Amino acid sequence: MTKDGTLPFYLVDVFAVEPLTGNPLSVVDGGADLPLEVFRRIAREFNQSETTFVLPPTRPGADWRLRSFSTEGVEVFGAGGHNTLGAWWWLAESGRLTLSEGGTGFHQEIGDRVLPLSISAAGGKPENIIMDQEAAVAHKRLENVEALAAALGLAAEDIVQAKVPAQVVSTGAEHLLVPIRDRETVDRIKPDTKALLSVLQSVAGEGCYVFSLDTRLADTTAYARFFNPTIGILEDPATGTAAGPLAYHLVSHGLARPGKIRIEQGTAMGRPSIIQADIHGSSVKIHGRGVISASGKLRFRTK
Repeated sequence: MTKDGTLPFYLVDVFAVEPLTGNPLSVVDGGADLPLEVFRRIAREFNQSETTFVLPPTRPGADWRLRSFSTEGVEVFGAGGHNTLGAWWWLAESGRLTLSEGGTGFHQEIGDRVLPLSISAAGGKPENIIMDQEAAVAHKRLENVEALAAALGLAAEDIVQAKVPAQVVSTGAEHLLVPIRDRETVDRIKPDTKALLSVLQSVAGEGCYVFSLDTRLADTTAYARFFNPTIGILEDPATGTAAGPLAYHLVSHGLARPGKIRIEQGTAMGRPSIIQADIHGSSVKIHGRGVISASGKLRFRTK
């Protein structure tokens, strides 16, 4: 905290195709000594899907520590989501990092883990962030398709599992991946939050990533939307922690080739986003960019 009792903050549009697109993230510079409840109150104040605090590391080998909270005050973990990528984009653009031409490696502390990432740059400016996620793991498959369809406002036949199952997959966060007939059906989904939460709890999933291979753009593999009632996110316009599992899921079932996979998300919200995943075996990396769209000072009391 600065001497005048304030903390600087920034809004970063992540996985953005241009300013005011992508997934907006609140980034707070500092606050390591704040009580947990104040972290939560600040996240509620910004009312973005997540707010990330950039802090000094506490574990060997880490360059920076990141703590992220949803508007519900839930601390969020996992690398490669907009909450981590956006924080590093701000660090790079604000001159807090020394960037070499080509790629520079760093390590981030998230929870009890230290995870690698790389930032490519030209002329000292960031061009792309490449973030390692945890090894992909396939978990429980969904059996009660009727309950899920009802929770999404669809008919059971709108969920198509002939080629790929509705299944929980994790690269750091467990998300239920749901294949949908076509992108028009994806767009008309209107979740019943309480019912969807019940379905997710039945398969130990955190969020629900619905997708179709009927894409809008020629260079994308999937068209997706994300809902996470578990931590109070009605809908997210770009979700790296779900895109990584989806890339692994598609490759595992022969619907995409290993390598770079691009996923479109956020179109239904008017915030089009492109997330690129690089998948080889169970190894997943997320690529993305950001745009700093606003800055200011946060004033608050801790007592």
